[in-house]
Amino acid sequence: MEQKEILKKFLNYLLTEKALSINTVKSYENDLKNFLKWLTEQNILVLNCKKDDIVQYLLNLKEKAYSSTSIARILSSLKQFFRFMIFDSIINHDPTEGLKSPKLWLRLPKALEIDEVKRLLSVMLESKYYLRDIAMLELMYASGLRVSELVRLKLSDINFEAGFIRVKGKGDKERVVPIAQRSIDKIKNYLVKLRPVLLKKKASEYVFLNNRGQPMTRQRFWQNIKAIGRIAGVNVTPHMIRHSFATHLLEGGADLRSLQKMLGHSDISTTQIYTKVSMDRLRKEYLKHHPRAK
Repeated sequence: MEQKEILKKFLNYLLTEKALSINTVKSYENDLKNFLKWLTEQNILVLNCKKDDIVQYLLNLKEKAYSSTSIARILSSLKQFFRFMIFDSIINHDPTEGLKSPKLWLRLPKALEIDEVKRLLSVMLESKYYLRDIAMLELMYASGLRVSELVRLKLSDINFEAGFIRVKGKGDKERVVPIAQRSIDKIKNYLVKLRPVLLKKKASEYVFLNNRGQPMTRQRFWQNIKAIGRIAGVNVTPHMIRHSFATHLLEGGADLRSLQKMLGHSDISTTQIYTKVSMDRLRKEYLKHHPRAK
């Protein structure tokens, strides 16, 4: 059954069986159309949707500055939709089962282990776009950029000599972030060897381009990261790369205020989330290795 047909059937169920108002049904329709559009962009069929896909979608909304209230409402819409598909024997497993209010898990990002990051960055791809993809991945981990910031980065934003990049974040707020030498080397390699090929005699102010010479999209980068993760044997999303940047800096002794500036957080309480993540990781290490912890 096609996704549009399933959605139409569900909306009709809400109107006729549940007797919901037209405005309420419209709200469901908007939430679900956006979700199905995102699934299509990720090459995921709603019939094959997993819990991790839904979590990733909600994290994507969080990254777009949706409020916790809005995300909770959208999650409720998704729960109703998948329960309907179970009831109608369209699917036999509900991927929203066990997903509770987003307030807690949206505030506790998952960070990769340093060894996992090393495996990601050491992957060798046969793809002709490898130089671009590995440069983007290296830069994201080295500087903690959001995906939207990464794909909008312009040539004029990079100061190779000083080792800094200018980033335009949420609300068009600018910040300056340091960039590691290893990342500089990867970007320069991409700029010299691949970017001119992608340009195809066109002109573009953006650093990272697709095969048509246009700026990379968030969706394409997400797909590329997942592909690299599969080869490296690491379950990874772009959000996790940024979270790993923050967590590893804190574990290395960085202070919260400096981290706040690098991440572009307007509120220090947002940055303090990573303190909780680091403490959780520390406790796991303690329980794992201390002889009296068990």
